Amino acid sequence: MMMRGLFIFVILLNFTGRLYAAEGAGGERNNQPIQIKSTELTTDSAKRTATFVGKVSARQGDVTIYCDRMVIFYSDKEKDVEKVDAFGNVRIIQGDRTAQAGHAVYQNKAAKIILTENPKVYEGKNIVTGKVITYSLDTQSSQATSEPGAPVMVIIYPKEKGKDGGAKR
Repeated sequence: MMMRGLFIFVILLNFTGRLYAAEGAGGERNNQPIQIKSTELTTDSAKRTATFVGKVSARQGDVTIYCDRMVIFYSDKEKDVEKVDAFGNVRIIQGDRTAQAGHAVYQNKAAKIILTENPKVYEGKNIVTGKVITYSLDTQSSQATSEPGAPVMVIIYPKEKGKDGGAKR
């Protein structure tokens, strides 16, 4: 229950706009079991946190999150996820989509995922980079921002002939 919101991270991986509908594959994923592995787990009822440290991997369905440390903050009332922080070597993988960053934050109430510390999002060979990559779940939109002198970068490769449903020539 507490971990249910964790895998909202997967939405970020659909930066090209091909999102799963709530009743589609993403909805089915939320009903699947969650498996988290780490070398250490510490829970703190007073702070309402669960901290996983060391070779953290969290898997639900076809989505896997890897990081060095993951801290889950949950609400006092419902024990729902308020926020998830993933630190160090963050990788979120689903199919041919991968997000990488030094830090990732899922904010449940704001329905946002924020990647910082050299974030990169890949889909196949396509890449988006910037200083901060933010994805809004409510509006299904993303924003990549940068700082002066370090532009946002997008690399999009054209589809190969014959792979987009058209005939090869």
